Amino acid sequence: MKTILIVDDEQQMRTMLTLYLRNDFNLIEAKNGNEAIHLLKQNEIDLVLLDIMMPDLDGIEACKQMKTIKPDVPIILLTALNETSQKVEGLTIGADDYVVKPFEPKELLARIQVQLRHFHKEREQTKNIQFNELKIDPLSHTVTVHGKEVKYSPKEFDLLYLMASHPNRVYTREQLLDLIWGLDDIVDIRTVDSHVRYVRDKLKKASVSHQPIVTVWGVGYKFDWEDNHET
Repeated sequence: MKTILIVDDEQQMRTMLTLYLRNDFNLIEAKNGNEAIHLLKQNEIDLVLLDIMMPDLDGIEACKQMKTIKPDVPIILLTALNETSQKVEGLTIGADDYVVKPFEPKELLARIQVQLRHFHKEREQTKNIQFNELKIDPLSHTVTVHGKEVKYSPKEFDLLYLMASHPNRVYTREQLLDLIWGLDDIVDIRTVDSHVRYVRDKLKKASVSHQPIVTVWGVGYKFDWEDNHET
């Protein structure tokens, strides 16, 4: 079970967040920024919910220090409607998302799940993947076929890498839309089909031995290649 650090100086808000999230996550509470930084250092934290307006060390400064300590841990800011400038500043210094109070529990949970998926996907994206003549390097964001680079846009690369990382797993269009584009991008579901087509066409032009992106009719897509291995 993932662990979330809740940081808010108001006990009522911490209690409410605990009620929303306790069935899905391990929860650790901090009532100020200094305590939160100490807990972040001492615990394996998967995500931080961080209030902006706190006495002493406010959420903006706490966010800045947290990103210095553990830059990969996602931080979602909890903001009020009139905190636009602080919200922008927080995103500028490294916060990953924000939720405006008062918020719907379902929206908060959805945003948490998106950030956790991105967090763990980025952790996984450290291994080169090779399927015979097809090589995918996540660190340099390059794809080569027969030793020659195939140019992909960032979204096309993410789509190919995600599917190649989980061979034979079937993804629905909705899952791919969520995993690649996220909640905040207003994208038509047909965008998934067009990006799959671009990925396929570029592999075909590069003379890949066979097409690994397979349509599962009525469901979605999967990556299917025999004798694959990771390097």
